[in-house]
Amino acid sequence: MINKKLPDKTVERLSMYRRALLNYVAAGNHHIFSHELASLLHITPVQVRRDIMLIGYTGTLRQGYDAKELIDIIGKIIDTREGQKVAVVGIGNLGRSIMGYISGKRTKMSIVAAFDNNSDKVDRVYAGIPCYHVDRMVEIIKQEGISIAVISVPGEEAVKVAETLVMAGIKGIFNFSPRPLNVPSHVYLQEYDIITMLEKIAYFVKKI
Repeated sequence: MINKKLPDKTVERLSMYRRALLNYVAAGNHHIFSHELASLLHITPVQVRRDIMLIGYTGTLRQGYDAKELIDIIGKIIDTREGQKVAVVGIGNLGRSIMGYISGKRTKMSIVAAFDNNSDKVDRVYAGIPCYHVDRMVEIIKQEGISIAVISVPGEEAVKVAETLVMAGIKGIFNFSPRPLNVPSHVYLQEYDIITMLEKIAYFVKKI
């Protein structure tokens, strides 16, 4: 396995490659060429080859990449041996959708706790995941050894939630709230801005 740190976008594409390859193998296929993998993800074959060369894997001219081998190599790069635990903060419609979508999708990453400040949602189980009051975040995160958190709360609550997560020892945050966050450099932050994504789509649709 490679020891150097990969660029953010490369890691994103590796995850996409793995998902595409899992479906490809499930359909009974064994080998795939770079242009075929690129076509599945609507990117260029050159980009695929660059990314796969970056992780030290090569295919053959006659058969391309061994799909199962490539899946295993990507797994060794992205996953951890012991797996990682995830918490979701905010169990509204979005939070529950995220929990339902992620649960069972990755064997090395599992949601083990949810948090909310609504007493009607606390002490209930959603998609097999217990929901605790936000006042117990630090306690539960440390107790369960949770390293990743997903924030799906209203913007005005996001900053306080992020501060509490950092204090609890969270190492990575996926922010679905509309409020941009600032976190310490040792915490990896990924923000999903649906307005920006829609405006990007609207721009390109306007050009068609």
